[in-house]
Amino acid sequence: MSYRVSARSRSRWALLAVLAGIGVAFVGVVVHRSPSPVDGTPTPVAAPPPQPAPPPQSPRPTRTRVGESDGVVGDGVTVFDGHVPAVGRLDPDLLDALRAAAGDAGDHGLEFVVNSGWRSVRYQEQLLREAVAEYGSEEEAARWVSTPDTSLHVSGDAVDLGPPESTDWLAEHGDRYGLCQIYDNEPWHYELRPDATGDGCPDRYADPTRDPRTWR
Repeated sequence: MSYRVSARSRSRWALLAVLAGIGVAFVGVVVHRSPSPVDGTPTPVAAPPPQPAPPPQSPRPTRTRVGESDGVVGDGVTVFDGHVPAVGRLDPDLLDALRAAAGDAGDHGLEFVVNSGWRSVRYQEQLLREAVAEYGSEEEAARWVSTPDTSLHVSGDAVDLGPPESTDWLAEHGDRYGLCQIYDNEPWHYELRPDATGDGCPDRYADPTRDPRTWR
């Protein structure tokens, strides 16, 4: 009787020892396989620093576009189109002489087309800026475009005509009407010289820079 109890007790202790060993082994495996806190956890990415706001831009100055009311001329305008400001605001005596000459030139199949006549101050200023940009200096630009203070276009005392065959005719016959080419480098530029009807047109200037009227 006592032998069986002792054997049974030993069996229980042996079983407990086995179970305890299995438990220790299981805990060891779990501990070994447990992922580190870093594994499988997304690494936070630092947000980029905020970009500084761009500095405020000062508004660019804008120029008002010039138009017909400033003397801009479209295609096909003639000396008879008085409703166009570039024509209608010319000096009346100059305009009368132009129309008289144009009437006679028309008998030869010619027409006086106005490429430019009266101009506003701001239109003249724009043309001067463009000339400086094109020719590279104010000195060279002055050979082609006068300042608003000295321009005969701004005062309504000059007209630029075309086409070339019409200005060729006018160069030969213009003095009969008091119309004269003023500058050698501008065969299209005409002004009124009333004395030319009796004395002929005066000698031409090489360009506007030689004209004392532009020296003011």
